[in-house]
Amino acid sequence: MHAASVPHLGLALFIAPLILVSACSGGRYGDLEAFFEEVKAQSKGRIDPLPEVIPYETFAYKPKDLRDPFVQYIEEVASFSDSGLRPDMNRKREPLEQYPLDTLNFVGHLEKSGVRWGLVSAPDKSVYRVQVGNYVGKNYGKIVSITETSIKLVEIIPSGTGSWVDREASLALNE
Repeated sequence: MHAASVPHLGLALFIAPLILVSACSGGRYGDLEAFFEEVKAQSKGRIDPLPEVIPYETFAYKPKDLRDPFVQYIEEVASFSDSGLRPDMNRKREPLEQYPLDTLNFVGHLEKSGVRWGLVSAPDKSVYRVQVGNYVGKNYGKIVSITETSIKLVEIIPSGTGSWVDREASLALNE
């Protein structure tokens, strides 16, 4: 080796690590810095203002001006009339009375000697044969007619004033 090349070699050995360190430091976080610059360059969003708060209006209850909500009107009591309609609690309950009416399905009918029978599927996957006069559903529903497309019945439900009222209901044929 030449004596003149040795000082250049020392200088080269000193500068090479500096170049490598500077090159590595820029690449380590370069992608992160680029992301921050990109986010800063984007337009800023606008936040909508809070909705206007409507003040609560107070109400002063003055019992002398209003009726007591826990006491029934005298007119209501005077107009109440018991029709005498009540379900027969002493009769033996039929199998389809253990199911709510909306869980029963009219699936078909049979006719023999002028008597029409309805076929009703229950939630227990059993099919029951019913005729006019049978009871179905939890509301004391008595079957009044069976056609090719429906079973019509009359239920007896509480009126809410201590008496009972009739309500018509039906089961439509499920095809």
